[in-house]
Amino acid sequence: MKFLKIVLLMSIIFLAACDGFKVNSTRSDSLLNETESQAGEENEKIVLDFWTFWGSEDRRPIIDSIINDFNESQDEIEVHHTYVPWSDIWTKNLASIAAGDPPDIIINDINTVKLRAEKGQIEPITEFVDKDTKSRFFEQMMEASTYNDEVYALPFNTDTQILFYNDDHFTEVGLPAGQAPATWEELDEYGDTLDITSEDGGTFERVGFYPLVGAQAPVWITNALGQNYITEDKEISIDVPDVKETFEWILNSQNKYGKKQLDSINSQFENAQQDPFMAGNLSMMVQNANYYVELRDYAEDLNFKVAPLPEKEPGSGHTSVGGGFVAEVPKGAANPEASYKFIEFLTNYDSQLYWAENNFDLVAHKEAGEAAANSEAFNEKDQEVYNMMIENMDDTLLTPQPSGAPDYVNSINPIFEGIVAGSKSVDGGLSEAQNELERLMEIEK
Repeated sequence: MKFLKIVLLMSIIFLAACDGFKVNSTRSDSLLNETESQAGEENEKIVLDFWTFWGSEDRRPIIDSIINDFNESQDEIEVHHTYVPWSDIWTKNLASIAAGDPPDIIINDINTVKLRAEKGQIEPITEFVDKDTKSRFFEQMMEASTYNDEVYALPFNTDTQILFYNDDHFTEVGLPAGQAPATWEELDEYGDTLDITSEDGGTFERVGFYPLVGAQAPVWITNALGQNYITEDKEISIDVPDVKETFEWILNSQNKYGKKQLDSINSQFENAQQDPFMAGNLSMMVQNANYYVELRDYAEDLNFKVAPLPEKEPGSGHTSVGGGFVAEVPKGAANPEASYKFIEFLTNYDSQLYWAENNFDLVAHKEAGEAAANSEAFNEKDQEVYNMMIENMDDTLLTPQPSGAPDYVNSINPIFEGIVAGSKSVDGGLSEAQNELERLMEIEK
C-alpha cells in the first residue's frame, strides 16, 4: 500500500513537471513567434501608391520601367503604379484626400501647385529637399512648385510654344530658306507672300499665317506684354495698349482670310490625315512643341523648321508660354518622407533622361534635357527640335493660377473669344475683362 502511494505521488510529480514543460514551451514558442513577427515588421517594405494618367502604350511602359528601377534600387520602399484616366484623376485625388485615404504620390498640374498648397491639399516637402536638388530644374518650374518659401512638389516635365514653318514653301516663293520671321510685321509679310488664292479669288488654297491657328489669344497677349497679364503681385494688364494692338492684329488677319475658312482650317487639326500643316495647306503656325511628335509620326517627308515666337516689335522679346506637371505628396499621405524618396528618384538625371529619350518630352531636369537634345537615341531632326525646345525655355513663362481666382480663365477666355467672334468690340471686351479680373482679385482681398 505504501509502495502504491509512492508510485502515485511520483506520477503526480511527473505529470506536473510535464505540464510545467508544456507551459514553458508554449511561452517560449509565443516569445519566438513575437520576435519573428517583429523582425518581419522591421523588414517589411513601405508600399506606396503612385497615381498617374499615363496609361497609353507609349508612356505606361516607360513610367513602369522607372518605377521598377526604383524598386530594385533599394529594399525599403515598393512603389505600385495606379493608372487613373486624365478626366478623373484630380477629382478622385481630392475625394481621396477628403476621405483620409489619398495616394502617396501623384502627378499633377504645375500651374495649380500654389493653389493646392494654399488650400492644404498637398504636403510640404521642404525638409527633404536639398539645394542641389532644387538646382536641377528650370528656374521658373521650381518657383511654380514653391509657396510661401515652402517646397510642395518637384517638377517633372514641361512644354513651350514655338513657330513651325514649311521650309519648302519659303524656297518656292523666294523667301530665305531656314530663316524664320523675327517680328509680327515680318510674320504678316511672309504670310502675304506665302498665300495662294483660288482662281476666282474668293478663297485661299494656301494660308500663309493666321495667329489663332494652333495658338490661342493668351499666347500672343503674353508675347506682346513680355510677361503674364496677371503678375505675381496681382497686377492686371489687359485693358492696355499692347493687348489692344494684339487683338487688332488678330482681327486684321482674320478679315483677310475670312472667319469661315479659318474655322475650317482649325477643325481639320482634329484628324492627323487632314492636318492642314502636314497637307501643305498652311505654311506657318505657332503650336506646342510636342506637336513635333505628330509630324514625325505622320509626315516624315515634310520639310519643316522650328523657331522662337516672333517679337511684337524689335527688342520686345520672344516671350512664350508653357505648362507642365509635377510629382507631389497629397495631404494625409502616410509617409511623406518615403514618398519624397521616390519623387527624388523620379526627377533625377537618369530617370529624366530615360523619359525624354523614350517619349520625346521636354523634361524639367535641365542637364537631362540638354543631354537628350544631343542623344544618339534621337535622329538629326529630333535633336534640332529638342534643342529648340531647350533654348526656348529661356523665354518661356509659366502661368500659375492666382489664389482667390482659380477659375479666372473660364471668366476671361469667353470675353477674348467674343472679341474674335465679333460679338464684342476690342475696347469694350478688354475693359470688361479688366474689370472682371479686378473684381475677382478684390474678392480675394
